[in-house]
Amino acid sequence: MVRLHQASVVRIFHTTNLLAVWAMIGSGLQIYSANPVFGGRSGLAAPRIFTTGGWLAGGRHWHFFFMWVFALNLLWYGVYLLISSRGRRHYPNISDLKTLEVGTNPKGVQYMWHRITIALMVVTLLFSLYTGLGMYKPVQFSWIIATFGNSWQALRIAHFLPVVLLVILIWDHIGRGFKIGG
Repeated sequence: MVRLHQASVVRIFHTTNLLAVWAMIGSGLQIYSANPVFGGRSGLAAPRIFTTGGWLAGGRHWHFFFMWVFALNLLWYGVYLLISSRGRRHYPNISDLKTLEVGTNPKGVQYMWHRITIALMVVTLLFSLYTGLGMYKPVQFSWIIATFGNSWQALRIAHFLPVVLLVILIWDHIGRGFKIGG
């Protein structure tokens, strides 16, 4: 049996983020299934068991609600990491490269890959938040759309594709956490 030694506040942040991301994936699939960009309505649609919201507007309402839950939770988690200094040992550093070179300590290698997974998750989540803000308020954040060549479809695709990477990273994060006892 693996004993988790995370602080309770970290478990609360992780659980809130996981539930918010899961709800955003479900509502996002509802939005995409109701929109013809990815073949919705008449073409390819996500199975209803994976969607949240029931219809386009319902999916959007849930998606925006959980976007705010996620964004605020991520903000507070970032503040917690800065105040508690936990963030310094949970992100890749120069000693990780030495661990990779030497590779004699299997647990050290696991820790290094876990830190890389965490860093990739943060970058992926921030990118999704960035592209999502561009779709949420396109007039106020027109400069975000401009970074995608003023193409609404390119922005939507850039917002959707990280979901696949995020699901893989979440599974990797959970698996490595249990493997190294995190």
